[in-house]
Amino acid sequence: MRAVVLVGGFGTRLRPLTYSVPKPMLPVGHVPIIERLITNLVRGGVTDVTLALGFKPEPFIEAFPSGTCAGARLSYAVEPEPLDTAGAIRFAADAAGIDDTFVVVNGDVLTDLDIAQLIAFHRAKGAEATLHLIAVDDPSSFGVVALDADGRVERFVEKPAPGTAPSNLINAGTYVLEPSVLGRIPLGEKVSIERVTFPAIVEAGGVFAMATDDYWIDTGKPELYLAANLDVVAARRRFDRCDPVAPGASVAESAVVVESVIAAGVHVNAHAHIERSVLLGSAVVAAEATVIDSVVMGHVGAGATVMGSVIGADAEVEAGEHLDGVRRPS
Repeated sequence: MRAVVLVGGFGTRLRPLTYSVPKPMLPVGHVPIIERLITNLVRGGVTDVTLALGFKPEPFIEAFPSGTCAGARLSYAVEPEPLDTAGAIRFAADAAGIDDTFVVVNGDVLTDLDIAQLIAFHRAKGAEATLHLIAVDDPSSFGVVALDADGRVERFVEKPAPGTAPSNLINAGTYVLEPSVLGRIPLGEKVSIERVTFPAIVEAGGVFAMATDDYWIDTGKPELYLAANLDVVAARRRFDRCDPVAPGASVAESAVVVESVIAAGVHVNAHAHIERSVLLGSAVVAAEATVIDSVVMGHVGAGATVMGSVIGADAEVEAGEHLDGVRRPS
């Protein structure tokens, strides 16, 4: 089974973290997002993965020099210009020579979904396209999916007003597609699969969807990226676990670390307090500094307090400074 993973975005929502690290290479529980995503695909029977990129593939080649990731063979399709989701899928599938049923995954998504189960559902329904759905408490911020009793998609409702949604099920960003879908996408054109391609297939009755209650998170925002890390360290995932402090990190004996992830190369000094946070790269937290509900790549000075903030690799929090809800640099 082949898969296309959409990783062509600019990572703007995750800035300043993505100023120094491509979004798919940001670690969740000490492992790059892309590796955790592909690991789950391999569990479901995927053997070959094509990364649909909008940028140069060099960071991925450097990270996976063997041309494999989590046991899957890797290939790269670099768009000559932004093609949106459907355009990127067509471009990558053509580059990989895909001519049979295949899987597509949004590169921001981490989930415990059983991919093999989704593929089996797709085949049992004789679908042209099958979507994975997740229930949410408030669907008004999402694209909601209305189904019939057989699991056939009847329509999509984009960001319905509160209380008007036909369901609380949203598109969770994993698809199984037949190669015929590619023929519906104009070659080399910018096309959205969510807004153009899927609605066209719905009209033909060919889109089905399977809802599950598996773990699922979109890591594309700092607060969700932080949550994804904390979920791994707290063992909230079915398979994925990690130690809070990676080998190679330096944490003073007097420092306090609570529900946090500290990467190799990080230095946490005496009497620092780290809580519900992620420290990445070569971050330094000086003596008696406090970091809570934050993601830090840069330097936090002595006695400083950082709360609900994102500190990029080249940023510095001055000694004694207090930050709350800040992105630095913006």
